[in-house]
Amino acid sequence: MDRTQKRDFVAGLAQVFAETSMVVVTRNQGLTVAEATDLRRRMREAGVTFKVTKNRLAALALEGTAFEGIRPLLKGPTALAWSKDPVAAAKAAVDFGKANEKLTVVGGALGTRTLDQAGVQALAALPSLDQLRAGLVGMISTPATRIAGVLAAPAGQVARVLGAYASKEQAEAA
Repeated sequence: MDRTQKRDFVAGLAQVFAETSMVVVTRNQGLTVAEATDLRRRMREAGVTFKVTKNRLAALALEGTAFEGIRPLLKGPTALAWSKDPVAAAKAAVDFGKANEKLTVVGGALGTRTLDQAGVQALAALPSLDQLRAGLVGMISTPATRIAGVLAAPAGQVARVLGAYASKEQAEAA
């Protein structure tokens, strides 16, 4: 990379850090090409961007962002994973790390808060944003169906009572 490419890379990475909410730092020593391809595919499916970066350039891009706390984690062969959904990046990295011991989660940052390895793993154990939304919709729709059932029951009972009176009067008239 020449200087202009490095400058563009740092500016692009700084822009990403300004727009994202979660960054996970991983150490990937000894991944084969097939394993790295599988890792990138899984990350992409989860909506996560995964990039192997030079530590010095990543440290320059971190300046002035909310993620400056992860700078000490940038040692050795590291890669960064980020996403707008805070749980997705942590979950994808931790899940792949469980299946392949060559990828280890070093730490990360959620907004201005720096997380260690245990913090990232705890975040990965949470349900994703889509799962939380589905649960919330389910909780909201369940009471509505119960209310509709409760409101419909008396109306049905009133209709049955009126039907019984009508049939009783018809029987008496005949």
